[in-house]
Amino acid sequence: MSYLHNIGTYFLMIAEMFRKPTKWPVMRTLILKDIDDLIIGSLGIVAFLSFFVGGVVTIQTALNIDNPLIPKYLVGFATRQSIVLEFAPTFMSIIMAGKVGSFITSSIGSMRVTEQIDALEVMGINSLNYLVFPKLVAMMLYPFVISIAMFLGIIGGLAACVYGGFSTLTDYITGIQEGFISFHIIYAFIKTFVFAFILATIPSFHGFYMKGGALEVGKASTTAFVWTSVVIIVVNYFLTDMLLS
Repeated sequence: MSYLHNIGTYFLMIAEMFRKPTKWPVMRTLILKDIDDLIIGSLGIVAFLSFFVGGVVTIQTALNIDNPLIPKYLVGFATRQSIVLEFAPTFMSIIMAGKVGSFITSSIGSMRVTEQIDALEVMGINSLNYLVFPKLVAMMLYPFVISIAMFLGIIGGLAACVYGGFSTLTDYITGIQEGFISFHIIYAFIKTFVFAFILATIPSFHGFYMKGGALEVGKASTTAFVWTSVVIIVVNYFLTDMLLS
């Protein structure tokens, strides 16, 4: 019953978030701050991980293609498919659930502990709109982060392939172009928008409705990360089944 109650509360939170909006000058400042914290602040770790994971995917693919009858351009093809279809949109979102999700939960949870949320409500401000809606708007720029992850993942694969001697630059680029299906990019960004919504709302839910003191803020952040990751994996399954089958 508690799970059903939490799910119901979650959807009520989403509905309440759009009611009684905060004045635009204030909201604009909040959105810009959240874009800086959630999007721009994540570019460094995303770039670092994408580049080296792309290299690892390329090396593993090249080492497993040891049959001389298999063309070398398949290394680039396999790297592109792995990065575009799964690593960039899905596994990067799980990583972001740890960084962005924990930040959202802890920041809102700290406001709950220090009674700042109660103060907002006493002043007649819709605290959900004030706290959660700017984060949701900021996360709508999340596909920009994922596009960088795709690009740097493929570049990392290229560097590993060429400098590791696994294939030539021409073969790798041929593999990237081979059998390209434009819908795969659309599919990846559809997933990204859905994951962005999940990354903004589930951690906000756990932060906003937490109870207790400073210790519970840490527990809420951990719980938010777990549930955000689980929901992303489950939603990824259903989206893949609907869009690619």
